[in-house]
Amino acid sequence: MENVISSDIKQFIVFRLGNEEYGLDTLKITTIVRMMTITRVPKTPSFIKGVINLRGDIIPVMDLRKRFNLSESEETEDTRIIIIKIDEILIGVMVDAVVEVLHLTEESIENVTNFTNDLSMDYIFGVGKVDNRIVTLLNFEKLIKFSNNE
Repeated sequence: MENVISSDIKQFIVFRLGNEEYGLDTLKITTIVRMMTITRVPKTPSFIKGVINLRGDIIPVMDLRKRFNLSESEETEDTRIIIIKIDEILIGVMVDAVVEVLHLTEESIENVTNFTNDLSMDYIFGVGKVDNRIVTLLNFEKLIKFSNNE
């Protein structure tokens, strides 16, 4: 019985951008793929890398490094595209590496409204505390809406 995951435990895919770790709710993720050919689409925001054809679906890909105004880095063997489904829409998110699946209880998630009331931070769901690590948990619905407003 000890291996049963309680309903108050959430699962997150942890990925890396540079030295920082971020988490995405696994319920929003449909698949994770290795880097593939990305076709640039004219007149899209600079953080939209382009589109991929994944099993017949044309999926836009967001470069999270550019989205978060981080310096560009070379694609490596570890670079991945996380495919997320929000309101029946698929979007890919390019990350440096996928690290692990993390199980967090409600108590181990700190709300960021305690730290800031900056509206640009609205896409951060909270921070997860794991041992001596901090994982920034993203609210992708808000990040996508925030992206559309620019």
